[in-house]
Amino acid sequence: MESERGVVLLCVTGSISAYRAADVARELMRSGFGVQCVLTRAAQHFVTPELFTWLTGRPAVHDMFEEPRPGGMAHIDLARQASLFLCAPASAHTLAKMALGLADDLVGAMYLAYHGPTVVAPAMNPSMWDHPAVQANVSILQERGTHFVMPESGTVACGEVGEGKLASVEAIVEEALAALGTGMSMAGLHVVITSGPTREPIDPVRFIGNRSSGKMGHALARAALDRGAKVTLISGPTSLPDPAGADTQHVETAAEMARAAREAFQHCDLFVGAAAVADFRPKKVSGRKIKRGDAAISLSLEPNEDIIAGLAAVKDRQVLVGFAAESDDLVKNARHKLTAKGLDIIVANDITDMHSGFDTDTNRVTLLFKDGRTEELPLLSKREVAERVLDAVIPMLGR
Repeated sequence: MESERGVVLLCVTGSISAYRAADVARELMRSGFGVQCVLTRAAQHFVTPELFTWLTGRPAVHDMFEEPRPGGMAHIDLARQASLFLCAPASAHTLAKMALGLADDLVGAMYLAYHGPTVVAPAMNPSMWDHPAVQANVSILQERGTHFVMPESGTVACGEVGEGKLASVEAIVEEALAALGTGMSMAGLHVVITSGPTREPIDPVRFIGNRSSGKMGHALARAALDRGAKVTLISGPTSLPDPAGADTQHVETAAEMARAAREAFQHCDLFVGAAAVADFRPKKVSGRKIKRGDAAISLSLEPNEDIIAGLAAVKDRQVLVGFAAESDDLVKNARHKLTAKGLDIIVANDITDMHSGFDTDTNRVTLLFKDGRTEELPLLSKREVAERVLDAVIPMLGR
């Protein structure tokens, strides 16, 4: 079975967090990659090869001398077909074998036969992770160019608290996709992306906001970075970490976002307005907290600037991409916004869909182009939606 974008060799080792490798495999598949799973003997105390076989559609391998192809050599054949070697979770034992180059099992042999990007996500007891021997092995592998998704701090299976917990599925997949890359199709380009919500203050405590998490905008930033672009991310208030490598500018209000967008727009090649900008703001903002009283209060609102429409009015060579979150007449309303705002592409999603509304990890969108074309995408991870959006704009950027 050949994958459109390549095959990830996912090695699962002996850790109680081995079950989370299934979610890693699923997310990689949602991003368009095939996944070939390899299990150590210890891993099979926690998960079964059958789980990964059914999940990935490829026979999961685990025995050094059991060849899925008669006359073949699995540790050579599968390693040479892979685009990425990903070990998640990686036990202390497996880290040591990789550092020493031991090949007494299938994972070790494949590691030596594989020559390409390697990502490792360790998971173990905090005391084990802190041991000098383990840290020395990590340093050896890092010197060889291995990418690490370092363990998180938290409560591990034995009840102890400290660093050793397997990193989140999102972090592992993000690092894997970064290591895989998508070529350098955007090298030399400057991309500006707005992300997250805005907050319009009512008083020092209260504000008008929305449920946007910023996950879509941040996924776009990460995808553009992985394609070699210079990225400016203008982010409203979110709980997400800043994408490494991006010039992230934090703003609160629509007016602040508009100012930052206008300044960055002058020097960019692509502008993507993924933020959920508040349409209105209070006319008057109280300098003190408004106290509860018996009488009802009312807010008088005035419209905020339409950021992306304003940029379209002064654009020169830039490509403009907008987003339309709609609750009814998705395509009709999005098409109207595309034309009225003067955009090149608009990405429309139905916020009533439980899988593609605010604060989800997936999205089901329709791309509408200024030349009249429409492309409806299936339910995808937000990272994969980001990739598809960038794929669509690449020809417009002369690439």
